[in-house]
Amino acid sequence: MNNSSAMGAHLGMLLWALIVGASFPVVGLLSEGLSPLLLTAMRFAIAALAMLPMAWRAGPAVPNLRAMLLYAVMGLCLAGFFGVMFWAAHRVSALSMSTLFVSMPLLAYGLGRVFGVEAPAHRLPAILALGAVGALALALAQSGGDLRGLQFGRSEGAFFLGCIASALYPVLSKWGLARGALSRDAAVRTFWSLALGGVLIAIAGLVTEPVAAMSRMSFGDVLLVAYLGVFSSGATFWLMQRATGALTPGAVTAYSYLVPFVSMLVLFLTRPDVIGWQWLPGSLLVVTAIALLFRGRAGQAAAPAPGGEGTLRMPPR
Repeated sequence: MNNSSAMGAHLGMLLWALIVGASFPVVGLLSEGLSPLLLTAMRFAIAALAMLPMAWRAGPAVPNLRAMLLYAVMGLCLAGFFGVMFWAAHRVSALSMSTLFVSMPLLAYGLGRVFGVEAPAHRLPAILALGAVGALALALAQSGGDLRGLQFGRSEGAFFLGCIASALYPVLSKWGLARGALSRDAAVRTFWSLALGGVLIAIAGLVTEPVAAMSRMSFGDVLLVAYLGVFSSGATFWLMQRATGALTPGAVTAYSYLVPFVSMLVLFLTRPDVIGWQWLPGSLLVVTAIALLFRGRAGQAAAPAPGGEGTLRMPPR
């Protein structure tokens, strides 16, 4: 893997964090009472359609059975995370959700070790731990330092399973790439995982949610969902798949630490009165972790050698 590929992957994930972090206020503009799973299925359908022209240019062939099964499992990871996230939204405190969510990069690294797509290392886990502490500090700042919302029960356990599913998505992508089971084109991988994930989420929504609630969607809601589908789902998953070809799962998911930082910046722009010193420690830790990841070789992985499917060569740490 050359340095330009790694640099492009890092820059792409910085853009990913900006898009995701700036999308949270947009979600809040949607009308209340709409079915969240069906909304997500609509987002994924729009995202898959947005990816279709790029995927078609890479080759219109339908994946073989082996690849389709792997895409289905990847889609199940997406459906599992978003389904559990919406289910837990009214059962788990924001602080508990934030605390569990920041474990995702470390989970991705651990799962990557199990699947053989992460090399034994000390630097990358240390960077991930630093970013996790910073993201937790930002979550505490947002909660005003109130720890009463931090708890762990059955609902939190279910959300943690969703975080594991989300962490498994880039791991399976890297594993499939290393074994030649998935397309080398990021748009193709994005299209099929979103399409199958959207189908699974739609089935769950049709079974558990009132379809009639979607009739209350306004034209503005449709435009917002279209924006979220194209940018917050299609573009972000394409950027993630693009980075997966050059970085390991732990490094890719580490950029999720920047999401609360970007959301904090958006909050400051809209409500400058909330700016205070309590945001500074977490911000510094998160920015330091991403800077260390960006400038070093931690989390970079070489592509499989020609004819060497199933073997992923890692650079020395």
